[in-house]
Amino acid sequence: AASDVYKRQEEAERKHQEFLIQVSRLRTNGLQDKSLHDYNFSNDKGYNPEMQKAHEYVSHWEEMKANSLGLLLWGDVGTGKSFFAGCIANALLDKGIPILMTNFSRILNELTKPYADKNEFISHLVSYPLLIIDDLGIERSSEFALEQVFNVIDSRYRSKKPLIVTTNLTLDELKHPKDLARARIYDRVLERCVPLKINNQNIRELNAAANMQEARKILNSGT
Repeated sequence: AASDVYKRQEEAERKHQEFLIQVSRLRTNGLQDKSLHDYNFSNDKGYNPEMQKAHEYVSHWEEMKANSLGLLLWGDVGTGKSFFAGCIANALLDKGIPILMTNFSRILNELTKPYADKNEFISHLVSYPLLIIDDLGIERSSEFALEQVFNVIDSRYRSKKPLIVTTNLTLDELKHPKDLARARIYDRVLERCVPLKINNQNIRELNAAANMQEARKILNSGT
């Protein structure tokens, strides 16, 4: 009987190790920008009260997925929108759920490569249970670029899978875009993504101030 218990423990440990390897692989694939690996709840300094909503999104993930509900994270530069989205991505990756966090600059680079199979690439983006697009609105605004942005957003929309978008655009700019090409894109986003303003404080400035204080302390300690 003791050997049976030992065998079961060994099997559980092996499965756990396999799961961790799988999660690591998913993270490398889904968060290609290495700095995103640190965007997680354990690194949250508590600057933004809105972070509670990130925890809620993760804990209600199955419901969000079933209802094709995403988030539209908007607000000023440096307020922590990407961090917020990254925390959701890493928490879901830890559960073994494939996530891709990318931006349109990277997507457009892929789509403009010679011999790029646009349909195959867009199908790949659509295949992830959750797609996060960082910094909507900073991409090139050529006719071709806006057409590709629409194709990605529209394909995602039709797949009925959740999408999280971060943007420095205001909600007013998203609701009243300057042209029809953008209106087609933003309408799709607004229909499926719940707008959430991330606006508490400029985290980059706070971090810079804290770093400067720390640096001063270190540099002055030797004098």
